[in-house]
Amino acid sequence: MKKSKMLKSRLVVVVGLVIFVVACQKAEPYKAVKVEVKKEKLADYFPATINFAGEQAPLEVEDVKERFDRELIVNKNYHSYTILALKRANRSFPVIEPILKKNGVPDDFKYLAVIESGLVNVVSKAGARGVWQFMPQTGRDMGLEVNDNIDERYHLAKATQAACDFLLNAKAKFGSWTLAAASYNRGLVGVQNLLDFQKETSYYDLYMNEETGRYLFRIMALKEIMNNPEKFGFEVAAKDKYTMIPTKKVVVNRSIANLVTFAKAQGINYKTLKIYNPWLRSIRLENDSRKKYIIEIPLSGF
Repeated sequence: MKKSKMLKSRLVVVVGLVIFVVACQKAEPYKAVKVEVKKEKLADYFPATINFAGEQAPLEVEDVKERFDRELIVNKNYHSYTILALKRANRSFPVIEPILKKNGVPDDFKYLAVIESGLVNVVSKAGARGVWQFMPQTGRDMGLEVNDNIDERYHLAKATQAACDFLLNAKAKFGSWTLAAASYNRGLVGVQNLLDFQKETSYYDLYMNEETGRYLFRIMALKEIMNNPEKFGFEVAAKDKYTMIPTKKVVVNRSIANLVTFAKAQGINYKTLKIYNPWLRSIRLENDSRKKYIIEIPLSGF
């Protein structure tokens, strides 16, 4: 009985081996499957040329090319910041562009405002404020009123004019828009010291601290991306962009004891008043000198 079971087991094993061998002979030989991984090529997004304010960037210089490439990649992948910049530009650029044009400042400088603040009124750790990020004294030097009552660094049109005044002065000093842009970050004295010490005349030939060394390349990267958003994977529909709300202008040449009461009298609330007039920094407007201020009151969207 035991011998019979052993014979049957051996027979099953033998039959199984035969079936396996036959199957292997009939099976097609293994073929390696080539899997193609799509790689992003430099040529897919990197422009053949790039200029800032009409001054050509020397992309044939290896470190210049790499520094520009870095900023393209960083901002290409910084989705939230770049998408918001594209949305806000629809509201901010119509204010900024005509002021730049009126002053003879190249249109490319609107992208300087983008990298400074993302086109919103932010406050830096150093104390710079507004879309154009003026420090208090620099703002005053450029003709802006800066105090606890009024801070025109938060006034987009006036701050843009102040930025134009600074940049025109820098261009007259250095003879170059690229160096004028660098001085917006490093200061007039700071850039002049670099030029004198290194005996150079071009931004691209200077050895600088990282922030100033990246500054112009960040501006050019945002220019390239915001002019060609689809190429970099950004698609923002027109309906999704932030729009300019029409306003009426109320001229005030007196003190206002309570801005909440003033807002209610204009048919809006205090929140809306502050959104459209962020330069009003107090709960009241003190105006003993009877200076003329223009307060904007939105006609819709509140």
